[in-house]
Amino acid sequence: MKKNIAVIRGDGIGPEIIEQAVSVLDAIALKYGHEFTYTEVDMGGVAIDKYGDPLPDEMLEKCISSDSVLLGAVGGPKWNGVPGDKRPEKGLLKLRAGLKVYSNNRPAKIWKQLASSSPLRPDIVQKGIDFIIVRELIGGIYFGEHKTEKKGSELIATDVLTYSESEIERIGKIGFETARKRGKKLCSVEKSNVLDSSRLWNKVMRSLAASYPDVQLTEMLVDNCAMQIVKDPSQFDVIVTENMFGDILSDEASMITGSIGMIPSSSLGAGTVGLYEPIHGSAPDIAGKDVANPIGTILSAAMMLKFSFDMDKEAADMENAVSSALDDGYRTADIYNGNGGFTLCGCGEMGRQIVKRIGNTNREQEI
Repeated sequence: MKKNIAVIRGDGIGPEIIEQAVSVLDAIALKYGHEFTYTEVDMGGVAIDKYGDPLPDEMLEKCISSDSVLLGAVGGPKWNGVPGDKRPEKGLLKLRAGLKVYSNNRPAKIWKQLASSSPLRPDIVQKGIDFIIVRELIGGIYFGEHKTEKKGSELIATDVLTYSESEIERIGKIGFETARKRGKKLCSVEKSNVLDSSRLWNKVMRSLAASYPDVQLTEMLVDNCAMQIVKDPSQFDVIVTENMFGDILSDEASMITGSIGMIPSSSLGAGTVGLYEPIHGSAPDIAGKDVANPIGTILSAAMMLKFSFDMDKEAADMENAVSSALDDGYRTADIYNGNGGFTLCGCGEMGRQIVKRIGNTNREQEI
């Protein structure tokens, strides 16, 4: 199978983690006889430096014309002073809108090897952490009107939160379909005691529930959900929520699994091109030091194989290689607790260990 992957290395640690993900993809291609080609795309701060634009139209077109997009991370303090409409993050919003990806799916799963790295009490972790947050991605307050104007002697800033029935319905369906394939439990998270948009959200979700009688729908206020994620994460199977709430909750969920560096994500929608990226940021403070954790990016590439390319076996191979490296005690700094029996390694070495295990599996098959 031949696939063209648009690769956005981005800023900070982005180039380092993408390099390792591409190495693992190349190992998979060699093992299974696929051909992956990579189209380099500039986005974020690097694009601002080159073009004065966080995502020029020609770069967006390269992504739209690809089979899938693999993204590292964008942004950093270097570009804090640029105008708001030219910040690196605006490139990411433009990319999501251009690809028409309205559903961001972020798994929160603790690997058994990292149970001791979770900040939660052992008795909570032992109950299990394995849920997915389905976040609406191209609507809500992030895509509403933003303005700052002077009234009298002071500045007043306004950010508009808007959702239509159709926007809620399409993300709601993703939530129900995802739950149907898992534990058949869907928790709809909102702030209906305050916001009209959340009251409409509830109305649409309840209407959808009639088409999914096999899925148990519950509702939870976002502040309560934030507490419940740390009190008893085992109660959740699938969470569906709006853009800003999903942004915050998914970052919280990632930390209870041991490290934000371990969590992949997929963004899918009306178009045919999926967007895959780790959920962490560009971490400019550690860029170039070979200490970043590439596993979130590697697992994002595995999600790409599974959801965009229908390569379930190959995706499982990548996940098993990650698990094997963890079994053998390899740890990047964010998941290293200093106890005996573990090997502290850098970004490049972690990538090489994962590639090695894919290669070993191949050799065993040949024998």
